[in-house]
Amino acid sequence: MDVLLLREAEVRALITPALALRAVRDAFRALAEGRAVQPSSFDLDLPNVRGEFHVKGAYVEGLAHFAIKSASGFYANQQSGEPANGGMSLAFDAKTGALRAMILDNGWLTELRTGAAGALAADLLGTRDPEVIGILGAGTQARFQLRALLDVRKPRKVLVWSRNAASARRYASEMSAASGIPVEVAASAEAVVRASQILVTTTPARAPIVRAEWVKLGTHITAMGSDMAGKQELDVAVLARADRVVADQKENCLRSGEIGCAVRAGAIAAAGVVNLGDVVRDPALGRRTDQDITVADQCGLGICDTAVADAVVNAAMKQGVGERIAI
Repeated sequence: MDVLLLREAEVRALITPALALRAVRDAFRALAEGRAVQPSSFDLDLPNVRGEFHVKGAYVEGLAHFAIKSASGFYANQQSGEPANGGMSLAFDAKTGALRAMILDNGWLTELRTGAAGALAADLLGTRDPEVIGILGAGTQARFQLRALLDVRKPRKVLVWSRNAASARRYASEMSAASGIPVEVAASAEAVVRASQILVTTTPARAPIVRAEWVKLGTHITAMGSDMAGKQELDVAVLARADRVVADQKENCLRSGEIGCAVRAGAIAAAGVVNLGDVVRDPALGRRTDQDITVADQCGLGICDTAVADAVVNAAMKQGVGERIAI
């Protein structure tokens, strides 16, 4: 048997943010309709080396492949010039279980699908014409989030804040040039939150950086950083104040997300949380008025990894891209 080997440069050329968004949207619908099998993720928290490691996967009915994905983040690597993020996926034939492809993307697909999931949440829950989009954090995912979000919303400007001021300045310069939209550095997280109609948090914070009293009526917040136990970007009062709290998957976010923090603190009840896939099926379950405050808690799902891996492998096979290796 031979297996298709795909490297990062090939993967980048095979899938666009728009294709990733369509694939992720369909995957969330499949999950809501009971057409997906998704186990809990495997997570390693390695604070002594400022590292984390995740394994996710899922089977989605109707796709030609299912996938198992590993992703890592070792943040001290930035000081030595090594990549902070890494990862790869294995894609299997959905009918036979045979290994069909090894996707050596160095974690790029994880970043892409996470950005797509954030854009999906903002598209379903955010105001249609935001003047200001706010980004907290200035790392790789902050870039993917904004690129994907600008495919579904066109703000007048973007505000960014990071604990690392130099990183925020680099982000603003790079993303202004890439998007054609002014990206400005804010003096504080509070300034970003107070000014934004759509806010995306992309930090590895372990203590809240967003306070409820800063959030204006009508704001949508997508929280991406709290993807494992011990992380928290939003004060629980933010969720208590929200008119709608949406999880990528409730069970997922109760284990390791903003929702879990708020439920354990008694700030909200789990019964009131809505799954994002249900909002895909019925948008009426999302934002109800222009004054609603909405929060989407996204810890990351294996269905999204399978969706983008399947799209990449299908495109590679159609275009004859990649290297065939015997196993």
